[in-house]
Amino acid sequence: MKKNNIPMRRCAACMESKPKSELIRIACYEGRLTVDLTGRAKGRGMYLCNNEECFEKAKKRKVIQRNFEADIPQSEIEKTFEELVHEG
Repeated sequence: MKKNNIPMRRCAACMESKPKSELIRIACYEGRLTVDLTGRAKGRGMYLCNNEECFEKAKKRKVIQRNFEADIPQSEIEKTFEELVHEG
């Protein structure tokens, strides 16, 4: 009998590994950030826990800028965090 492996990902803010389905993916493609609820958006992705505590940690530690190593405008990052709060 085959066991189903649950994909695990690490939250970029708290560094805790959790099942992929419990985390929110943020994708960066051609310098544009998107909150990827499907997990299939184009581009490089990073994961955050679905709680405001991790959103605040990520904002404070500048996790998005560091993970994507791209010149992302601060207004784009703020808009993404606002979207996360409304989605979560």
